[in-house]
Amino acid sequence: MSGRLAITALGGGTGLAALLRGLKRESVDLTAVVTVGDDGGSSGRLRRELGVLPPGDIRNCLVALADDESLLGQLFQYRFTEGPLAGHSFGNLFLAALAEVAGGFDRAVEESSHVLRVRGQVLPSTLTEVSLWAERADGRRVKGESAITAGDGPCRRMWLEPMAPPAHPPAVDAIRNADLLILGPGSLFTSVLPHLAVPEIASAVRAARGVRAYICNVMTQAGETDGYSASDHLARVLEAAPDSVDVIVTHSGQLDPDAIAAYARQGQEPVGVDRESLVAQGVRVVEGDLAEKGQVVRHRPDALADLLVALAETAAVAPRAS
Repeated sequence: MSGRLAITALGGGTGLAALLRGLKRESVDLTAVVTVGDDGGSSGRLRRELGVLPPGDIRNCLVALADDESLLGQLFQYRFTEGPLAGHSFGNLFLAALAEVAGGFDRAVEESSHVLRVRGQVLPSTLTEVSLWAERADGRRVKGESAITAGDGPCRRMWLEPMAPPAHPPAVDAIRNADLLILGPGSLFTSVLPHLAVPEIASAVRAARGVRAYICNVMTQAGETDGYSASDHLARVLEAAPDSVDVIVTHSGQLDPDAIAAYARQGQEPVGVDRESLVAQGVRVVEGDLAEKGQVVRHRPDALADLLVALAETAAVAPRAS
């Protein structure tokens, strides 16, 4: 044991990678647990052609935790633009090849962590090939992450195929032993809820010893959370795994009007923080000025990391009652 605070973050996509960039500068033991449901782009092609787990989100998290000036980190993100490899990133191909050489995707991720000298560890939530399913509010059912995000209208629930894949055991251990467990930020139905659709992951979250924080997105997401308030986001999490959140972290502060107008043209709007409804769901609300300034409305990694480390320190002093 290092004696340092243990923080485990569950997510996928760009949201988790951005969070890790902020947290890696802190003196904590950091673990990222990453979803493996991506079926688009380079990851989707490698899934279909080689039968490998989608490496893209894993790759982004590895690079986020690598040394900032690492040439290898830059190489992992290099994307081919011509020929039969066009669209593939070097890191995706490296992970796919190493999975064959090392004898498994988990071993490939572990060895890549050593190569990149990451500050923490990156773990897939499951080693089983899974597909995402979602049901929209109007009853339509959609299969596949790319189809879900490309569609229209909010979702009301999601599930995995197969229905109950086994969790990756090191991920379960990291969740149970964290001083602070973080869900999000990221796409609710394709980055956060897929973790809770793995029964052992959901059970581990409910049994986690530390404080469990859900990071609510700043903006709604077309095709997933159209019209959602913060309490709507939280309700979907608690439906998937009752008693799995102690604290919800929300943004408070001004957003760039031009950015809001640009997002509105894409069917997105700021997530309303309905505090009374959140408290009625049994959670503590922690607010902060967490959004980037400018045209892209997302969390500032440094501001979010500062807030979360303060939560982790509080959790270490006064652990959540079991």
